[in-house]
Amino acid sequence: MKVIIIDDDALVVDALETIAVQSGIEVLATGSSGQEAVELTRTLRPDVVMLDIRMQPMNGMEATRAILQENPEAKILLITTFQDEEYIAGALSLGCRGYILKSNIQGILPALSAVASGQMVFDLKIVEKMHKAQMPPDTEHLSERERDILELVAQGCNNKEIAQTLFLSEGTVRNYISTLLSKLSLRDRTQLAIYYYKGR
Repeated sequence: MKVIIIDDDALVVDALETIAVQSGIEVLATGSSGQEAVELTRTLRPDVVMLDIRMQPMNGMEATRAILQENPEAKILLITTFQDEEYIAGALSLGCRGYILKSNIQGILPALSAVASGQMVFDLKIVEKMHKAQMPPDTEHLSERERDILELVAQGCNNKEIAQTLFLSEGTVRNYISTLLSKLSLRDRTQLAIYYYKGR
């Protein structure tokens, strides 16, 4: 796996780079601003971009938007000290693949692997916040099972994980998700997650 690490705190960059390298992950480059993140991603095409949110002059959210406009397939893992729900929803709406707290050292490597493989991943503390979120008011027309699946999709679970949690086959889960997308007039799983937290 090849990554770049962007954070305006040099100590954080050093720590993340050490964790990555010791685990056999190749760190292509590091940087300290959103603009560097955009330029390095464009030049080096890493498997995952590890990106802090609060930086100047271009912050991580702005960098995420710029990177994904250039390359919609880019995989971005936001790393932050903040748990604000506005950031979570904003990260989802932009299309980043994960959101993890810097304090969760043990979760960083699993999060990188999950994002690199195409999954969405969120820090446990963030998932706990997500659990407290209420369903959008216009989901009364969904079945109880559809609501369960909507919640699990919003938590970043893949089809296999949803199937195991609800004791369904993966094919059945795929059918439910297709039905949900149709009923809610949404395009993909990311939009389902955004819908779950913010409504339409």
